Amino acid sequence: MAIDFQFSQEVEDARLMMREFLQNTVKKEFEILRNRGDASGDDWSVLVKELRSRAKSEGFWLPHMPQDVGGMGLGITAVAAVSAEAAKVPMGPYIINCQAPDEGNMHTLYHFATDYQRETFLKPLLEGTARSCFSMTEPEVAGSDPTLIQTTAVQDGDDWVINGHKWFTSGAKGADFAIVIAKTDPDASVAQARNSAFIVPLDSPGFEIVRDVETMGGKHNHPEVRYNDVRVPKENLLGERGGGHKLGQVRLGPARLAHCMRWLGQIEMALEMLIDRAQKRFAHGSLLSEKQSIQWMMSDSAMELYSSKLMVLHAAYKIENGMEFKQEVSMAKHHVANTLWRVVDRAMQVHGALGYSTDTPLAGMMQQARWARLADGADEVHQMRIAELLMKAYNSDGSINQGVGGLPL
Repeated sequence: MAIDFQFSQEVEDARLMMREFLQNTVKKEFEILRNRGDASGDDWSVLVKELRSRAKSEGFWLPHMPQDVGGMGLGITAVAAVSAEAAKVPMGPYIINCQAPDEGNMHTLYHFATDYQRETFLKPLLEGTARSCFSMTEPEVAGSDPTLIQTTAVQDGDDWVINGHKWFTSGAKGADFAIVIAKTDPDASVAQARNSAFIVPLDSPGFEIVRDVETMGGKHNHPEVRYNDVRVPKENLLGERGGGHKLGQVRLGPARLAHCMRWLGQIEMALEMLIDRAQKRFAHGSLLSEKQSIQWMMSDSAMELYSSKLMVLHAAYKIENGMEFKQEVSMAKHHVANTLWRVVDRAMQVHGALGYSTDTPLAGMMQQARWARLADGADEVHQMRIAELLMKAYNSDGSINQGVGGLPL
């Protein structure tokens, strides 16, 4: 039988070693400093730097990148496993240098950058000495339709001059450069060929951070920014002219799955908290865990987590084997994002007032879970794409099989 639901020994070893490092080193060091009570911001900064240095020296650095650039060289299935573990630990993805948006930008630069761009921009990201951001979404047009982008880049001699208005340029504050999607060919007959991608150093004259857009989760470095006659040399065109839409989709496809991988760890943590609380809390004559309504919450969450894991693993398998994966990633992104929201909500309900307070991680998890249904494509956009691909599969050969995973059953 070709079907095997076990990780290879190599992948399992990587997952367990990463889990050991994150749980018994990173998490414990954070807890020790937190319990001190008098730790300053500088203390936390020093600890994070020490833990990143240790992750690098002990081989837990860049799990998503090939070995030829200093990464662990894991396939995307193994990355799914270690990313789920990292999401269970505060700052876990950052400690191992596999955090958004840098993770997606590293992949983008690895595949599209020139030698100059690799040396100047990719190398510092890989070394952990620089940060980046991805600047595409605009307040004036629908973020789910990048063909509507209004930011322009006009060639002027050996430079490109960029003007435009963006927001939710996540990570812009403190970043060294942005990958910016701008319109270069407004008259191109194919809408998807009108945009190009540029690397813009954020110390460039004319780059302006207007404000940090405050969300229901507070301020989390999602700035509104303006490009006011920002000049970049022609060498900063990333990929081909008119290839911005293609580059964005190449970046966002696997990046959507990377989000799902991290969300799996959050879902699992929320469900474990739900179970633990239900088995300890006594009310109205019995433990919460003995009440049918709470058991339904557990079982619904378990089934949704199970299907989420299978979706993520199957999509990762298709990417790793060079197969078409758009349908599977859209399905996973929609399903896992909604599962995260529902399971965190149930865990909060079982914790009662405690869950609504900030004494547990659940309130923060709930705030962060809501954006999951918007980021990298709103639910409705993915549903539209799923339906389109489903009809395409049926119309091509009279079967929906390729639209529902192409599985052999």
